[in-house]
Amino acid sequence: MSAAAALPRIAVVGVSSLIGEAVLEELLARKIPCAALHALDDERHIGRPVRAPEEPPADGDAAQEGGAGRVPQVIPVSAFDFSGVDLAIFCGRSALAERYAEAAAAHAWVVDCSTAFRARSGVPLIAADVNGSLLVGQGSRGLVALPGSASVALATALAPLHARAGLLRAEVATYQAVSGSGRGAMEELAAETVAMLSGKKARGRAFGRQIAFNVIPQVDALQADGASLEERRLWEETRRILGLPQLEINATAVRVPVFFGHSLAVHATFERPLTVADASAALQAGAGISLISPDSSSQFPTPATFATAPDKVYVGRVRPDASRDRALNFWVVADNVRKCAAYNAVSVAQILVNNGSVRYS
Repeated sequence: MSAAAALPRIAVVGVSSLIGEAVLEELLARKIPCAALHALDDERHIGRPVRAPEEPPADGDAAQEGGAGRVPQVIPVSAFDFSGVDLAIFCGRSALAERYAEAAAAHAWVVDCSTAFRARSGVPLIAADVNGSLLVGQGSRGLVALPGSASVALATALAPLHARAGLLRAEVATYQAVSGSGRGAMEELAAETVAMLSGKKARGRAFGRQIAFNVIPQVDALQADGASLEERRLWEETRRILGLPQLEINATAVRVPVFFGHSLAVHATFERPLTVADASAALQAGAGISLISPDSSSQFPTPATFATAPDKVYVGRVRPDASRDRALNFWVVADNVRKCAAYNAVSVAQILVNNGSVRYS
């Protein structure tokens, strides 16, 4: 078998989305070796080059057409034969995943970033830094769902604290960037900001009301009980990622006029006493976490400063909850598109490849 034949053949579906572009960037940045790299999307995006950072220098097999060292052209997903790939990463849009992912999973491992399969029984829901070990021994093909960005950030921060003191309850308010609603929402924030600074009126189309210079206490549709779909997803996904089906979680999801970077104010209660020093030690040892200590020059993470370095979930302002025993408050920031979505997707793909779950045809 040639060296190229021993490498996985990868398809990225939905490459024109923010997450799709970020996944491709992550594959290139990590120099993931592959025999072929296919960029797929619906017919609206066919033939155009994929937006990606400066391409790495061509060398060896990676420089071949479709290989890891070259940015591919977009081809139609509707005409693609998924029996020709070993791994497919579906990015962002649920409609593409709902239409093509299960058929692709008959031939390959499918890592899905959308909401399409997150709640389906039997489909692993994976945050690589928290429960990636669940993928070991899963077979040679199938579906893996990725949690929402806020859920990834929350579970990543809570996991080492739960391991240290036993998590009983989490109360969280999320302050979510507009990029969570896609490129159109980002363009609207930019346009509204320019309009209002010019003395004009904001259109307020993407979120049903003005987002520039505003805060909206609603992310996704509201349900009959008053909770939003995003809040419900945060409860359910965090419980599954942590393996705590009875965990009490209370959440409010808020949209804020920030381009990238979700922020979370977290109030957590534990079974056992947990000092700030013990919590800090646990967080420093946690996978995928960077703890910002109060005596550092940064003092605490913010989206504008730390979402530009999107390889970690950043935690700061760790302090006791003066109103309750065995409880802590802390602040979390993570890049929702790159760290919590694209980085997670490529990390899950690497786990599948490294543990031998991806079988090359």
